[in-house]
Amino acid sequence: MNWNLKGKHALISGGTRGIGLAIAEEFLQLGAAIIVIARDEKYLAKKIKLWKDKNFPVDGIAADVSTTSDRERVFEILKQKGIQLDILINNAGTNIRKKVKEYSDQEYDHIFNTNLHSTFDMCRRAYPLLQQSKSASIVNISSVAGLTHMRTGAPYGMTKAAIVQLTRNLAVEWAPDGIRVNCIAPWYIHTPLVEKLFENQSYLREVLDRTPMGRIGEAQEVAAAVAFFCMPGASFITGQCLAVDGGFMVKGF
Repeated sequence: MNWNLKGKHALISGGTRGIGLAIAEEFLQLGAAIIVIARDEKYLAKKIKLWKDKNFPVDGIAADVSTTSDRERVFEILKQKGIQLDILINNAGTNIRKKVKEYSDQEYDHIFNTNLHSTFDMCRRAYPLLQQSKSASIVNISSVAGLTHMRTGAPYGMTKAAIVQLTRNLAVEWAPDGIRVNCIAPWYIHTPLVEKLFENQSYLREVLDRTPMGRIGEAQEVAAAVAFFCMPGASFITGQCLAVDGGFMVKGF
């Protein structure tokens, strides 16, 4: 009973590609019913059909969680459908890699709206539903860029660091309501967003040199860590940030 998600209902943002897709499929295999949020309505419909053809309990909402109006609409749909919620996964994120002096106001706002403001507001809006669960879990996807300097650009690192602190604050504030809040901080993971970076072989070698396990992580490895945080087996764990990084954060000199 400690190592499954049977009977749980999970809301997953950015759940059709990369890490979000791996989380969605991991949750389905572990017995959860999921609601996936994604911006691309046609691609979302395609993924939902594939899952339903396998008799998985899944629904989808086409929305851009970086906008207040779409976040409002997501929770209005959940209310209209009478969907209960036990798990919230804040996975949607983006980045624009530049030096600080090169960012436009629009680029800066886009990174913050997508990564940080959406996470804060999704947690806040999900609270009444999660409170009803009595045994709920939130997992926020941060990054090792929120824990140490990386070449990702300052705004990205700023948003990911803030997500770690948001996780800690909510873990304490919402523990009496039966809501656990944790986060995952991945290092480089094989996803469509980073594959272009690895076309630069010298950059890839640098990444591997800084990773004690000597390889790039897989999305499924992040998904497994996310799932663990949501299982009954993790029922006394809250406020934690787990680096899924092949040892990157502890390597030192």
